[in-house]
Amino acid sequence: MLRTRITEMLGIEYPIIQGGMMWLATAELAAAVSNAGGLGIIAALSCGDGDGLRREINKCRELTDKPFGINISMLPDLANDERIEEFVDAAVAEQVAAVETAGRTPEPYLPRLKGAGIKVIHKVPAVRYAQTAERLGVDAVALVGFEGAGHPGMDEVTTFVLIQKAARVVTIPVIAAGGICDARGFVAALALGAEGVLMGTRFMLTRECWAHERIKAWLANATELDTMIIERSINNAARVIKNEPAARALAMEERGATLAELLTVISGQLARQAYQTGERDAGVISCGQVIGLIDTVPGVNEVMAEIINGAHAIYRQLGAIGIHKGST
Repeated sequence: MLRTRITEMLGIEYPIIQGGMMWLATAELAAAVSNAGGLGIIAALSCGDGDGLRREINKCRELTDKPFGINISMLPDLANDERIEEFVDAAVAEQVAAVETAGRTPEPYLPRLKGAGIKVIHKVPAVRYAQTAERLGVDAVALVGFEGAGHPGMDEVTTFVLIQKAARVVTIPVIAAGGICDARGFVAALALGAEGVLMGTRFMLTRECWAHERIKAWLANATELDTMIIERSINNAARVIKNEPAARALAMEERGATLAELLTVISGQLARQAYQTGERDAGVISCGQVIGLIDTVPGVNEVMAEIINGAHAIYRQLGAIGIHKGST
């Protein structure tokens, strides 16, 4: 067991959290991560509404007796969406261990979540937002470096700098996201000052993730040069794998397309179609630069074992060159 404030806070064995990936963060994947000692996350938006989320939570409870959480993303196109309230209601009613919020301030929901004993992790792309989240009273912050999949913010600051800066200026636990998929990334994140890591792309390429095998095989052969940034024009930068719809979205932005126009290409429903059919050009697919380090599709248990066993091996290697407890 590894002890950090994150493991103590969440009651988990290892400070490793699965990303709340739209469509992919299901009960099955979340349970696999929790059973392996980390914190699995269910993506609320994938469940449709509050009732759907409750069903997915109950399914997860049938698969694991370990703590797990839910992700509630509040992105620009979901402003005033009544489902957010439904998701919070479901989280409180079902007493999940943690809620990860992202996209905009969780302030309106904090009294209810924290009053129910639920730990709130707010995911942000910049240190200034982490400081605000701390003032609001969240329990931990997850900071996403610019190399990360999904929405890594507009500042283009990488994990290596972002985590060091955050660890200096906030007192609540910091979780590192973006560019992490193995033991080296895990140990590096802890060395930078993080007390846990969050991984999306790595868990996407596991057997327990339901995405079509053709999508997984395609991504497993991709390199760190095969992602791109879109959605800058709507102040919602997204890192995705290079494919035809991503290129089309970028061209539309350069012509001044509106959000409504862009949604015809970047809609999450199209990504879902890609995951279901295996057609790589069906929709825009989130993917981090760390894909260049991933060339296998193992089980979740294997991913976790590599990270933990590898971390111990790295510690021994560092000790062999004089970097160890008590060295001067």
